[in-house]
Amino acid sequence: MPKWTPATAPLDGAKGILHPDEQARHRTLNRLPVGPGVAAFVDWYWSVRWDLRGKPSYSAEVLSFPCVNVTFERDGARVGGFVNGVCTTKYIRELSGAGETFGVRFRAGGFGAFTGLDVGALRDRVVDLTEVFPDAAGLSEQVLAVPSDEQRRALVEAYLAPRAAEADPAYALVLEIIAAMAHDPELTRVDQVTERFDIPVRSLQRLFRRYVGAAPKWVLRRYRLQDGADLLAKGRTADLAALAIELGYFDQAHFSREFAAEIGMPPLEYARNSLRSAE
Repeated sequence: MPKWTPATAPLDGAKGILHPDEQARHRTLNRLPVGPGVAAFVDWYWSVRWDLRGKPSYSAEVLSFPCVNVTFERDGARVGGFVNGVCTTKYIRELSGAGETFGVRFRAGGFGAFTGLDVGALRDRVVDLTEVFPDAAGLSEQVLAVPSDEQRRALVEAYLAPRAAEADPAYALVLEIIAAMAHDPELTRVDQVTERFDIPVRSLQRLFRRYVGAAPKWVLRRYRLQDGADLLAKGRTADLAALAIELGYFDQAHFSREFAAEIGMPPLEYARNSLRSAE
């Protein structure tokens, strides 16, 4: 079993969910903590359910974390178990009719450590669960056959826990670097990361491709964009120039340009839309 101590992930945060108040009116979201057998690799379990029968469809948008998710899904489009690699663009899920998803959010780097796979090969891809876990045939049917999230968690954890890998020093280093990237707002450049952790940039890039599935620069930018979207949704609009500098951008123009490219609208428009939805 892994010997390192897993970090605690917040179960009630909305960071990464775009237009969170509006989205909450179209679906339910539940998160469940993980057991000790998989906590070194998994952040949490989650479930989303919606019933829009007789109503317009809704596009749920997420600025995903640099994490792999295993999902068990049932809706009008597909049924089954899937492995979802790191999504480097805005993720959009069209919700229509009635449906549900039960998911396992692996920690950044956790899926690579758990499976031994080069997670970069899964980037921006969704593959059938049995393509990665050949012995998981029938697991998705079992998970979707039980009604409660707690029962589903028990089934998935019973499958995952015996397959947990031994302690991996490289993964432990990835966790340390990821924690710094996620929680230290002053960490905005890759050269700051390499200096702090005394690691050559090429070694850092190889480590992130193997375990995380995305480049260190992208991971840093994704965390800072999530920070920006979260603050804007909560009403931080008074000084965009100062916010841009806090997030590590050269100036407001660079921040606004990248934000609009990723989110689909300028920062102030996103903030206004979010605040209207919260009313």
